[in-house]
Amino acid sequence: MTGVEPLVSGTLTVLSGACSEVAVGGSGPTVLIGERISPSGRPALAEALLREDLDPIREEARVQVAAGAAVLDVNVAAPGVDEVRLLPMAVRAIQEERDVPLCLDSSRPEALAATLAVTRGRPLVSSVRADEEDLRRMMPLVAAYGTSVIGLTMTTDGIPQTARGRLGLAERIVAAAEAHGISRDRIVIDCLALAVGAERESALVTLEACRLVRSELGVNLVLGVSNVSYGLPARSVLNAAFCTLAIQAGVGSLIVDVARVRPAVLATDLLLARDEWAGRYVGAYKRGLFDIFSQQGGARG
Repeated sequence: MTGVEPLVSGTLTVLSGACSEVAVGGSGPTVLIGERISPSGRPALAEALLREDLDPIREEARVQVAAGAAVLDVNVAAPGVDEVRLLPMAVRAIQEERDVPLCLDSSRPEALAATLAVTRGRPLVSSVRADEEDLRRMMPLVAAYGTSVIGLTMTTDGIPQTARGRLGLAERIVAAAEAHGISRDRIVIDCLALAVGAERESALVTLEACRLVRSELGVNLVLGVSNVSYGLPARSVLNAAFCTLAIQAGVGSLIVDVARVRPAVLATDLLLARDEWAGRYVGAYKRGLFDIFSQQGGARG
């Protein structure tokens, strides 16, 4: 335990681009962070990054925002890629295409420093683990640039197998951030989803950790969803179901393949009274977002 005091829930984490603004938390809609600007598991994109070909990144930015992404995750880490050079280039390319807040996903402080210098607005700095060394290297950077930060409930020893274990790491992250003058509205915790195919109760542990962190620390939450379905068929079905459960557990932002899960997220927000007069849900329906369900007879009036 770190002596971190509880904070009343309801605080908002505000992210911004050059002229756009997105708020995570409170009773507002779930914020979707597009995950597809990443070479992980995508050899064609990794090869393009090695050539410093940024056209695929520009296209992903256009497609994900059109699908409903409010924030874009940016990760260029691949073997042979110079992150210090390429991450700022990628951010400039995205900002030329779309004005949305960005989530800068890198474990290298020097790459983040070079990128924050060219990033408009207030982004999220991602991938800060609960290790003392990681916190010592990253928190001063977050404080200096006035950004928000995602803290991962893991260390070099791995991810705790219990919800209370992950809460303890979240407390450590919050304490380190506040020691650097980073207010709790700028801290977002990721309780980390693991493959349910490898351990059947892993999703339950993650969801309980989310509830604990939200209720005891009051900080906002983010969750990378796709790991939960790793190794299983029909992954989009599992991911969409997990999104619904995560929102119920207090998660205000989700890192996802937006086009595949947005219908489920819109429906969940509507059912949880986060969509006044069903405006967002009906608007998406009119734009054809639910066409696949209409074809199957699942969206008949």
